[in-house]
Amino acid sequence: MTDLVLKHGLGYEDLWTRPGLARLDAAFIAHLAAGDVALHDRLVAARRDPGALTNEAHSDLLVDVAPHLEDFIGDLFGIDDEVRALQARHDALAPLYSVKRLFVQRRAVKGVTPEQAAAIDGAETGRSLEALLGGPLTEASFAAAIDRWMKDEKANEAALSLAARYAAWATLAPAGQEKHRKGVLFKVPHRVDPHHLVPVETVVEHGVTMLRLPPDHRRARDGFALTDAGTDLTGALDQANYCIWCHNQGKDSCSHGLKDRKTGAFQASTFGVTLAGCPLEEKISEMNLVKARGNSIGALAIVAVDNPMAAATGHRICNDCMKACIYQKQDPVDIPQIETRTLKDVLALPWGFEIYALLTRWNPLDVRRPLPKEPTGRTVLVVGLGPAGFTLAHHLMNDGHRVVAVDGLKIEPLPPALSGVDARGARVPFLPIRELATLYEQLDDRVMAGFGGVAEYGITVRWDKNFLKLVRLIIERRRDFSMFGGVRFGGTLTVESAFALGFDHIALCAGAGRPTIVPMKNGLARGVRQASDFLMALQLTGAAKTESIANLTVSLPVVVIGGGLTAIDTATESLAYYPVQVEKFLTRYETLAAERGEESVRTGWNEEERASADEFLAHARALRAERAEAAREGRAPRTVDLLNSWGGVTIAYRRRLIDAPSYTLNHEEVAKAMEEGIRFAEGLSPEAVELDQWGHAAALTLSEHSVDPATGKMVQTGERVTLPARTILVAAGTQPNTVLAREDPVHVALDGRYFQAYDEAGVPVRPERVAKPEAVRVLMSLLPDGRAISFFGDLHPSFTGNVVKAMGGAKQGYPVVSRMLAKLPPRAGEPVDLLAKLDRELRPEVAEIVRLTPTIVEVVIRAPAAARAFRPGQFYRLQ
Repeated sequence: MTDLVLKHGLGYEDLWTRPGLARLDAAFIAHLAAGDVALHDRLVAARRDPGALTNEAHSDLLVDVAPHLEDFIGDLFGIDDEVRALQARHDALAPLYSVKRLFVQRRAVKGVTPEQAAAIDGAETGRSLEALLGGPLTEASFAAAIDRWMKDEKANEAALSLAARYAAWATLAPAGQEKHRKGVLFKVPHRVDPHHLVPVETVVEHGVTMLRLPPDHRRARDGFALTDAGTDLTGALDQANYCIWCHNQGKDSCSHGLKDRKTGAFQASTFGVTLAGCPLEEKISEMNLVKARGNSIGALAIVAVDNPMAAATGHRICNDCMKACIYQKQDPVDIPQIETRTLKDVLALPWGFEIYALLTRWNPLDVRRPLPKEPTGRTVLVVGLGPAGFTLAHHLMNDGHRVVAVDGLKIEPLPPALSGVDARGARVPFLPIRELATLYEQLDDRVMAGFGGVAEYGITVRWDKNFLKLVRLIIERRRDFSMFGGVRFGGTLTVESAFALGFDHIALCAGAGRPTIVPMKNGLARGVRQASDFLMALQLTGAAKTESIANLTVSLPVVVIGGGLTAIDTATESLAYYPVQVEKFLTRYETLAAERGEESVRTGWNEEERASADEFLAHARALRAERAEAAREGRAPRTVDLLNSWGGVTIAYRRRLIDAPSYTLNHEEVAKAMEEGIRFAEGLSPEAVELDQWGHAAALTLSEHSVDPATGKMVQTGERVTLPARTILVAAGTQPNTVLAREDPVHVALDGRYFQAYDEAGVPVRPERVAKPEAVRVLMSLLPDGRAISFFGDLHPSFTGNVVKAMGGAKQGYPVVSRMLAKLPPRAGEPVDLLAKLDRELRPEVAEIVRLTPTIVEVVIRAPAAARAFRPGQFYRLQ
């Protein structure tokens, strides 16, 4: 961190106040008028009457203004040179994509079969090309040469012919594909077969046919560092240039959904999945075009119009946009990779985080709300700080309201100079962030901060959770926001007490409910656990960290029951956790044995514990030996081979792989899991857990199902199989979280499995089960005085399912909240000091620590609201 000097007479603090942002906006409007009067007039007119803009005119305006905004921001932060250097990197890569399209795809491979390409001597052709190039043959040197030669094709006919032969070999021949597998130039789109999206092979284990990826598709994983860093700039621009930028023709189905031409209804995929496109309706085609032209800040500004919390979306989070891409019969554009790379490119600039954060508060491309609205004096209680909660909080603040958020998880405080909030909730000055690296932590060392809901405890290290800190800082630094962790709504705080405190609206964003219980004999035996419980225990307790002491135990073999994305995550994390667990056990065992002797260490163990310990020690020593041998031989350790020899991890699903929600919604996650060594067993339903002599799970008996040729449905065959299973993790989905309706039936009612929804007039309605409903129905209770309760995310039937649907629901639903607040009558008398009262009531403090005996310590906590809400039989967790 260092001092920041801004242009236009602005100080850093001005970027966080509405008057300061208004001055900034005026400076930009003047900058645009000086550079392009006509464009300035178009933007001003659009702001004056946004409803008059056609979709095409709106898109053109964004694309045209974006480069000017990038120049303005570069000058504002004094990083013009760095911005130009980033633009130059884009320009340098441009020949790759033009040559790929115009030469490789349209000329070199046209009419050439894979067999003909394989007959080409690629090595000899490559050497001849290198002689012409006068240096090494790389994709960059090849593209530069072709770009040069095509300007005079007649004079370079022989060279182009030689290059075409090499390009055909590199693109279509197996040897050429292997040589250039890490590049982008010699790759062409493949036809998509929905039933074969993952290139699996079969293997028989314990009499059961299972699916897996061939060994040459495997990807080594070691521990809990980030497993997928995403594409680089070259890869992102390859995808951005693959996009045909179809917003110009109004066919940008990635954003708006793939619709039937006759009915206008959303089409469905081969598997019946509604192709509604991006739940946030991001302007994707426009982003791709601006990014391809080299304007990363401009592209991010386009993203931020509809998705200001873009750090929480993108790569490895959602692919609804890809499913609805205009390319339905060939590989779709990898939009999430482009979005994430665009964000990373801006964040990598000096003051990159500050630029991104600024675009969430002030964005000239947002013609409807370029800067926050005037304060309304209203305060909303947001319950839950997951994706729906933090997105809703952001939009409500930009609409002029104050937001107080509570979450059941303990939220770890950040340094006050970073967050702008001290331990007691008081506002303090915070510093601008020049280099993003100062915020980053390695995921295998990162302390779980509690912020982000399912993004914190449910999503695995396939996604960079450092992004959660960015989202948190964007909203926590704002003066209109306060948050309290460790608060259970319905217990510590209720509907009645929240409204009594002075809140004007309550928005429930509390996430999914209890997991679905699979009925099977001995389903509560030791070794059987709910998948959500396993993932939360793994991540919130820090069990995977070397220094942690957690009681999370996994034994191989592992069987995961289910076919959704939670099952996929559970399988990968249990396989990754096992080596960490046993090696940690071995290290501690050796340390204690060296201090006290082995017999002393083992004295207190019973027979079962001795057997488990001996197995853990043997496996840990085998893993250690394999790593040592791999280091000597200069290769990657064959960890997965060892784990599979001990039973590995198998997903058992009652239907086929192609029927599994994980496959139909996001098959790439299935492929990534299988790359780590996961197996998938189809057509199996659990019936009974077989126990060992100690009452611990030893195996799982399952009934077989097969496809009925007449109906195409799965039916039981009457056969049963038994899979060895020392750990059984159940990932059979979740139930809607409607416990509040049972705790407070006065204010909340049910409509089947979900809360009863109401329209803005208080009439009961039933929301559409689609992420983009015609009418947004988010109210679940209306009080006689006009105050209301709303619900979002997994609580809501329209917006349940994934992170981005939850965020999309918040974007669609916040105007309903604002309209309800606008209807409230003016307050009588002086406003209550709500925040001061909440700080006293909801922030627990250690009042006293008393050592009663050498082994008993009494800790006295001052937590007034929790104490008043206490009921006999309740337990509190000290974290």
